[in-house]
This record gives sequence, C-alpha cells and structure tokens, in this order.
Amino acid sequence: MSATTATLDDPGRTLAEPPREARRTRAVLGLARFEARELLFQVPVLVFFALYVGLVALRLMSRDGMDAYPVLNVVDRRSQGAPLLFAVALLVCVNAAALRSRKHGTVQQFGVLAMEPWRRVLAHLLSVVPYAALTALVVAVEFGWEAHKPGAIGQGSLGELAVGPLTVLFAGVVGVLLARLLPSSFVPLLFVIAFYVVALLASAIGAEGRPAGWLSPVVFLAETGGDPVPSDLLGRPAGWHALYVTALCVLLACAALLQSGGRTRAVKAATALALAAVVTAAIGQSSQDTAALAAARRTASDAPQKVQSCATVEGSRYCAFPEWSGVRSEWAGVVERVRSLAGGEAATASLTVRQHIDARDGVEVDAALTPSTVPGQVTIGTRWGGNRVPEFAVGVATVLVAGTEAATEKEMCRDARPVTIMWLVLGADPTPSDTFRRVRLSDSTEGSGLVLAPTNGLSMTAAQSTVVRELLARPRAEVTARVKAHWAELTSTATSPAEAAKLLGVAAPQETEGQSCEE
Repeated sequence: MSATTATLDDPGRTLAEPPREARRTRAVLGLARFEARELLFQVPVLVFFALYVGLVALRLMSRDGMDAYPVLNVVDRRSQGAPLLFAVALLVCVNAAALRSRKHGTVQQFGVLAMEPWRRVLAHLLSVVPYAALTALVVAVEFGWEAHKPGAIGQGSLGELAVGPLTVLFAGVVGVLLARLLPSSFVPLLFVIAFYVVALLASAIGAEGRPAGWLSPVVFLAETGGDPVPSDLLGRPAGWHALYVTALCVLLACAALLQSGGRTRAVKAATALALAAVVTAAIGQSSQDTAALAAARRTASDAPQKVQSCATVEGSRYCAFPEWSGVRSEWAGVVERVRSLAGGEAATASLTVRQHIDARDGVEVDAALTPSTVPGQVTIGTRWGGNRVPEFAVGVATVLVAGTEAATEKEMCRDARPVTIMWLVLGADPTPSDTFRRVRLSDSTEGSGLVLAPTNGLSMTAAQSTVVRELLARPRAEVTARVKAHWAELTSTATSPAEAAKLLGVAAPQETEGQSCEE
C-alpha cells in the first residue's frame, strides 16, 4: 500500500512513497555507519589498531635471513595472535557505545522514536563489521607479502587466515550482547579475564590430543615456537574452526536481537541455522582421526623416505618433503660450494641430503635432530636462510671430512679435522669472519666454542679457532691449494692441529701442543 504526496511545484503531481521496510533498512545502515565512525575516534580502538598494524609492519620489515624463506603454514597461524589486543579494545568500546544512552539517561527518549530497540542493536552489531574487514585486509597484506617472496615454502590455509578477522568480529558481537544482558561498564573487563582463563584451560586440554581446545573461538594452540612441519602433520581443523567461529558470531548476534525484542521470522530462522552450523562445525572439528595423525607423524619422523621425493643434482641426491621441493636447488648450491674446496675422493663424493623432522611428541616443540650414522648422508631441517645456511655447510663439511655426522660425537679436538671442516665452510664464503662468528654459539671467533650444525655441533678448542682465523687472513687460492694437496693428512685422526697449521703455511699457536678436549 502506498501514500501520495504533493510537490510544491506541481500540487497535482504524486510520488510513490518508498516501501516502509526499505526505509527501515536505510535507517539501520545509516545508524551503523554513524556508530562505526564513532568507534574510529575512540582512543583504545585507534591506539591498539595502530599497534597491531605497526607490529605487522615491523615483522614484515625484518632483515633476518630466514625471513626470505617463510614457511606459509607458519605465516597463516602467526596472523592469529596479533589482532587479539585490538579485539579486546573493540569489545570494550562497542560495549560502551551500546550503553551510551543508559550512561547519559536518554533510554526513555528512545521510546518515542520510530526505530525499534532491536534495530538499534542491529546497527551496533553492523558497526563492528568494518573493523573485521580492516583486520582481514591487514592479514591479507601480511600473508601476501610473505607468499610473494621467491623463497616462500608451501602454502597457507584460508581457514587459518580467517581466524584473526573472525576474532575481531566475535569480540564486537560479544560487546553488544553483554550490553544487553549485563549493562555495566565493568562487565567487559571481567569477561575478558574469565574468557582468557577458560580459553587457556580448553587449549591445554586440546593440546593433549582432545578436541575441547577447539571449542574456544580463540585457540591458543596457534603458537609457532617449534620447527615447521608439513601441513598434513599439523592436525588443525582450520576450515571447520573458521565455520564454527562464524556461526557462533551469528548465533550471539541473533541472541542479542532476540533479547532486545527482534523476534521476527528472519531472526528466528537465522538463529536456528546458526545453531545448527555451530553444532555441525563443533562435531566436524572434533572428529579428526588422532590415531592416523600420530601414525603419520611417526612415519615422517622415523622413516621420512616413505613420504619424501628425491632429486639428483651433480651426482648428489636431495630428498625433501613435498612442500620443500623448491628449496633443494639452494641446498645443492651449498653442497657444491663446500665440495669444491675439498681434496681427494671428497671432491667428487656423492652425498645424500635428507630432510628430517621430529614430530613424535607434537609439532610445537623444538626437538634436536639425531645425527645420521649412514656414510655420506647429511641431515637438514625445515628452516632455511640466514644462519641455517652455514650450519648446513658445517654438516656437509663434516660428512666430507669424517664420513658421517655422528663423528662429531667423538673427540675431534685433538686432531686437525675441525680446522679442515671450518675451512670448507668458510673458504668460499663472501664474509668468512662474520659467518665464523655467527655460526659459533659464543658469537666469538676467539677461544674454545661450539660450532652449530643441523644435528650435533662441532667442538673447537682455542688453538683450532686461532688456526682458522689465520687461514682466513691468507689468500684463498693459496690455502685451497694446500688443503687439496695435503687432504689425506688434514683428514687423518693422527694429524695434530699444530701439524695442520704447518701444512697450511700458518704459524702454529703455542697452545696447540698437547691441548686437551676439556679446554
């Protein structure tokens, strides 16, 4: 049914009045825009969003060498923690906006307005959507930045990436619902504290292999402190969890509308659908086969050759998990560089580089890799770039000099082999002195110290460190020629560091004679 109105220019002309529901929709959207704009000028929202963006920007601008080879199944999970403080700020500010009329004593005046209370609540709910969208934009920029790096490894999960924006949306919806159920300015802070404690407990339960941790919208299992693992070993029902949080947001929003009088058929239908989606997603994210996951992790840890592919480059084999296949050429470059400085049979030795992980006790732990006892086999982990490159070179050089990685477990500080190993690592390095410092646990090129490697480190005495420093000061071509010419002596357990220094044309330090392994 439509009404007619007369125009001032032509009293006889009539215009159709817009449908009442369309006017109400425009009014709700207009109020939502106003409330969203008001939230933008709230200090907590501004400050914490700026901190969130700043943290992401700082992370993206990091100059660590390993950042050139980001593992994307780590990047997507890493995007979930940064928006949490912004979400808390939004919860508090949305709650305060919904309580504004109560605070200023204007609740009674709303009774004479044409807009029903539940539509005003709907406007508050819609006002948080732009902030969830802003969070999604930041997450997309962060992930896109990492994914477009030439060394990016693997792929991300849309479900994992959705968690950050959904957390912000969930916080805003909860803020409005709390304003309807418990209209007090202290309630949001109490809710945040209680929710944090409950979420931690639920996540701890989930960490033991049970699904209860995924019932929390905010999953603290997203920490990425351990070494990366293949995506199929994570055991994270990311898609189901994103659906669960989305449905939970809709369900809580409908609860707020129903409590404020919005008992329309559309709201009731949305409530029923959201409840069904929450139950379905909760079942879906808790129905994973934990026994099969544990078996897959054991296989990848104990028998990686069953799930890896190999490629041969210049006579050596490089075996990696599927997501790391693109990095094998980088490994081959390091092997060729180290092998080019070796002499004897090592100069043409055929090596097998095999990637290893240890996910038997979970995927969020930093487990030490066991050195291989197989002759000619070199172990490599799942991180690459930065300091991991010279560490891998130490593993390659150890196998070329001593035959196996396990040789580092025996006493090598009495002979010349550590000196030879370090020359193979540093001899063709563009910044050998800096690399020598970074690859040592002590961050010093003087005194005794432990040289890092993918498995066991290499112990060096002060005398051996002195010989290596002297070698780095000599012309590279001269030292390389001497190493190749005296390769048999330099890789023998019978050659002392002092004798090695003489063979290589540098002065033997006084303390090299008779030095013990404990020094």
